[in-house]
This record gives sequence, C-alpha cells and structure tokens, in this order.
Amino acid sequence: MPALRARIHNGSQVAVMSGGPIDEALALLQLNLVPGIGPRLQSLLLNRFGSAIDVLTAPGPELLQVDGVGPRLSAAITASRSCEQAREEREHCATAGVDLILQTDVRYPEPLSRICDAPPVLYCKGELKPQDSLAIAIVGSRQSSAYGRQTAERFAHALANAGVTIISGLARGIDAAAHRGALAAGGRTLAVCATGLGHIYPPEHKDLAAEIVEQGAMLSESPLDRHGQRGLFPQRNRIIAGLSQGVIIVEAGRTSGALHTARHANEQGREVFAVPGRIDHPGCLGCLDLLRDGATLVRNVDDVLDALGPLSAPVRTSEQTVVHAPRELNL
Repeated sequence: MPALRARIHNGSQVAVMSGGPIDEALALLQLNLVPGIGPRLQSLLLNRFGSAIDVLTAPGPELLQVDGVGPRLSAAITASRSCEQAREEREHCATAGVDLILQTDVRYPEPLSRICDAPPVLYCKGELKPQDSLAIAIVGSRQSSAYGRQTAERFAHALANAGVTIISGLARGIDAAAHRGALAAGGRTLAVCATGLGHIYPPEHKDLAAEIVEQGAMLSESPLDRHGQRGLFPQRNRIIAGLSQGVIIVEAGRTSGALHTARHANEQGREVFAVPGRIDHPGCLGCLDLLRDGATLVRNVDDVLDALGPLSAPVRTSEQTVVHAPRELNL
C-alpha cells in the first residue's frame, strides 16, 4: 500500500501519498466513484470521519464500524486511496466541459445544501447562477396527454418569464414540456439527470439538453460515464425537490416516479402542488391522491406564488429586481 500521511496546507487538509498529494476535493470525488457507496452511506461516512480524506485513510476495522460497510466495501475504500480513478475522472470532465462542484463550493445551490442527503459532488454542464435559488420543479408522467404537456409548458413559460428557474428531469412527457416552456420564455432551466452527463437519457433529448446548457445547466451526482440504472432515477428525485421551493406534479399515475419527487419535497419541507385531472383517467390518479392527502391544488401560476412563503435569502433575478418572496414577481 502507498505510504500515506496527512498534513494541513493553507488551511486545508492534504493527504500525501507516494503517488502525490490528495486534497479534499479529489478525495470526495474518489469516494463518489467507489461502487456501493450511495448518498446515505456517503453522509454516514463523512459524518463519522469528518472528511473524505479521513474516510479514505481510515483503517479497515474503523470502516467496518459504520452501518452499511461490510468487508468487501471496506476493502474497496482502502484500495481507492491512491485516487487514480478520481484523477482520471477529473481529466475526463475537463475534456467534456463538465464542472465538478463540491458542497463546500460557493457555487453549490443553497437550497440543495440544506437537505439531509445532499450530494457531496455535483457534475454540472452549463452554469449555475445565484438566481437559481428561486426555483420551482415541474414533473410528471412520461406517458402524458397533450393536455398535460400543454399545462406543464404553460406553467413553466409563465414562471420562467417572471424570473423563476424551472427544475425538471429531462424525461419524456411532462419533464421535457417543462424544460421547453422555460426555454421558449428565454428563462432558465436546470435538468437533473440520473445518468452521468456523458450519457444523455433519453437519447432523443440530446438537442434539448444542448439548449438547456445554453440557458441553464445539466446536473448529476452520477459519475460522468455512468449509464442509466433503475435505482438512480428515484434517487435523483430528491435533488429535483431539493433545488426548488416547491414541486408541481402535472399528470401522474399511482406508480409514477413523480410521486417519489412529491414525497421527497414533503420530507424536505417544500410545497407540493398538484394539477387536478379526470377522475376516470389512470394517468391522473396519482395527482388526485396527492390532493386528497393535502397537496395544494393548482389551477394557475398565481396559485403557486400565493402558496409559497418568503425565501430563505433575497434573490436577485435581474440588475433591477431583488425578490424576497415569490409573490413579489410580476407575471
């Protein structure tokens, strides 16, 4: 095993390996690349040891004391101490025009930083801006009706035109309509991807993704070249909710992934809105259930702005406009 010692350099911890120095940013990236470490376990490890460097340099017996870490995962963490994977990932990201934003970075979205399982590393293609703290997520079914897509696009257009950033997941159906509505208004939109940013999913949305990069950003917590896996899609929904002040569900059946986003929003203290639909349409039953359980019924954008409370901090949406509460926006 390479020789290892820790030191403090310019106020930051640095691990010195035989292969070269490792700072906290590189260690966090490496931890993100270890198979078997998801958001919950990353949080446990970082809370237990204090830093990613300390996780990577921890003795095996200490790692095994963390709930969820078995012998195989402990060995994988120990084997990753050189951070060679992280160095390669960083180079690939630079080539692909993807930024790596740590939770300690001033660019990291403030609303997202407040959730309990915020991703330690965000992959970002495009640009995050302070005004993105004023955001609403619009999500719904992939198997959507023309009415549902029109409704999502109309809401997104009106909100984006007023200076609200629209968050969604780049999926077919409602998500794509929400992104397109924001883009058509000349506003900002962020797409949170389950896959790595090196693999756009669905593939037919490559052009849409390119437009989003021009007027916002593509975001992911997944390594750059990770393909879609079933568990990644519900997992990313907590990020969609975490970036927003509230989530609008437009058309969702009872098994729709959009309901995961609503659940995360509720757990994170965000507002949950639902667009009512036909009582005899399976694709609307999830929204109707949300309304029965206490979600705010939304008929127009005013319903959304009226329900949202003051922002945690003022947001500048233009040189002339500082917003303290969404209700101040001019539609």
